[in-house]
Amino acid sequence: MSQLSGDERASYVHGVFSRIAKRYNLMNRLMTAGQDIRWRRETIRRARLTPGAHLLDIGTGTGDLAREALRQHPDIVVVAADFNLAMMLVEQKSSPLPWTNTDALHLPFPDKSFDAIVSGFLMRNVGDLTVALKEQFRILKEGGRMVILETTRPRTSVFTPFIWIHMHLVIPLIGGLVSGDRGAYRYLPASSESFLYAEDLADKMSSIGFCNVGYRRLMLGTIAIHWGEKDQSSS
Repeated sequence: MSQLSGDERASYVHGVFSRIAKRYNLMNRLMTAGQDIRWRRETIRRARLTPGAHLLDIGTGTGDLAREALRQHPDIVVVAADFNLAMMLVEQKSSPLPWTNTDALHLPFPDKSFDAIVSGFLMRNVGDLTVALKEQFRILKEGGRMVILETTRPRTSVFTPFIWIHMHLVIPLIGGLVSGDRGAYRYLPASSESFLYAEDLADKMSSIGFCNVGYRRLMLGTIAIHWGEKDQSSS
């Protein structure tokens, strides 16, 4: 994966998620023992949404984060965006969300359009992380918040062997049984292990211009929620 060009990576990732779209939500519950529901709740809480706020859920997939946002704040305006139509079509017929098909590297929104931006398990999949962060910074209003829920590289600990077994053996096995595509679920550990440590992602967010950056590790350090704000004085 690390040797693929940006376009090749985008095509590969698109294919992976198109193949597993119908079983994506079920696999999330199984892989995390249902903990991903709690993580999404915290992600939305950290967005600090206020009545009437405009929220973008980028890389929305089947819309879990967007729906959680509306559950917590039914008076906000939500846009659910993803570049994979197959993922969105899984839930589109049964969901009132306004869906849009778009690329995280080329967001079709004017500057300062949103009060908050959230993403769930997107950032390790984009072709250019810096560009994706800059695009989100551009369309965020001054004083707005970005919150990222993502896998992260865990530090070596006594749990390392157990994490390896879960990532490399258990997840592909369950993924193969549930979705019929074991190969797609080999991508998860590969993409997670090649992604940034939580500390490095926080540093990158700061370098883009986000302030008050912070993060919280979860699930033995394999998951992290990051947050940051666009300063009121940003131009």
